[in-house]
Amino acid sequence: MDLAPRTRPAPRPPGPAARRAPVRTTALLLTLLTPLTPPAITLLAPPAHAAPPALTAPPAHAASAAPAAPPTASASPVASAPPVPSAPPVAPASAGTLPSPDPAGLRAVLDAAVGRGAPGATARIDDRGTVTEVTVGLADRRTGRVLDGRDRFRIGSVTKTFSAVVLMQLADEGRLDLDAPVNRYLPGLLPDDAITVRHVLGHRSGLYDYADRLFARTVPGFEAVRTRVFTYRELVDLSLRHPRLNRPGAAYSYANTNFVVAGMLIERLTGHPVGAELRERVFRPLRLRDTFYVHPGTAIPGRHARGYLTPDRPGDALVDATEQTVSWAQSAGAVVSSTRDVGTFLSALLSGRLTSPARLREMRRTVRVSDTQGYGLGLRRRDLPCGVSVYGHTGAVQGYYTYAFATKDGRRSLTAFATTSNNGPVLDTLAGTLDSAFCGKPPPRRTGGPGTRPAPPDVVAPPDVVGPTAS
Repeated sequence: MDLAPRTRPAPRPPGPAARRAPVRTTALLLTLLTPLTPPAITLLAPPAHAAPPALTAPPAHAASAAPAAPPTASASPVASAPPVPSAPPVAPASAGTLPSPDPAGLRAVLDAAVGRGAPGATARIDDRGTVTEVTVGLADRRTGRVLDGRDRFRIGSVTKTFSAVVLMQLADEGRLDLDAPVNRYLPGLLPDDAITVRHVLGHRSGLYDYADRLFARTVPGFEAVRTRVFTYRELVDLSLRHPRLNRPGAAYSYANTNFVVAGMLIERLTGHPVGAELRERVFRPLRLRDTFYVHPGTAIPGRHARGYLTPDRPGDALVDATEQTVSWAQSAGAVVSSTRDVGTFLSALLSGRLTSPARLREMRRTVRVSDTQGYGLGLRRRDLPCGVSVYGHTGAVQGYYTYAFATKDGRRSLTAFATTSNNGPVLDTLAGTLDSAFCGKPPPRRTGGPGTRPAPPDVVAPPDVVGPTAS
């Protein structure tokens, strides 16, 4: 499910343990530092390992997958964060160009997220090799360790984009027809042969999101599944106990169930666990050294930020949710990564390095979700106030919120995360990182404002839809 918190009172301000860490930016080429001033933000050219390597040999998707070693663990999909409001309007970007990022604005957004209850928050912008990185707050409330831009974290439903890429590669290889019924590949799994692979990847299957029932009560629901290991079939069965939400293809309705089915398709078509396919097709070719699919393990490997779940009842203490199987999500949300690796992945995807041009166009061709959002095949589109459209995904899993987006050509990316979840004010605040990253500094406010911008040409209306669809 989109783990947008239900309506909650704003959390109490963090105590001394959640003090703000210095905003850190590492610089190799250009460092903007003002002596004797508050936290510095650094613009840098990243070290060689931060740039996606050229794929001199064909990636794994170019040929039938060879048997891969079993993955460290099977993954649990994570739910993606729901659509959130945009920041105040800014001046439209000129055609073919982007305003420079606004590091001060980025820092202000992260400060606000920490002030509203996140123990820590970080963001990284990669603009054609120039990196801006800002961190605020703590990685560990118990030890007081400050958050570092290199810390790994759970990316939640950003995992869905990784899983979608594997299926698009299989389609490129001629092993998958996106318009075929899911039941062609997984006989008898779903109750309707009209549900296609494309419907599943675009959240238009009508399948109920079982996570809505699992987490109706946030903390008890989480503790009930924290160490549990589900099979994919068990999760699908949880969904099928409930009526479908609409007929196949009729409307967008976000459900983790769809990307559990995606994981089943990957395993049926390749004969390998999801984790192995992600590793061989995406992690290794792009040298994503901080990225893992650890399900059913509970630990995040290496240096990482701890994640804290906000309880439903105001005043209750945050719950450390770092150790968990994420088995309730698996291929929908169980990937662990870093801001650098997620940015590298999105840039590679959107610049055409992971799929054929035709498949990438299909991923980006979106169904309208709201006035400012669309959803393609495992890929969200957000239309920003400055006239720029960006592509990526949001993520929410217990303890972590993530925003990961890039320009249509992949030349500028933003990855931001906060170390809490089930906290509406933090989620809404974190959306402001998009405007700082892609729209630059806002101009002085004026009365009035531009009208609604037309949807970009890769937005389509879903077939047979009557009236607006829910986001």
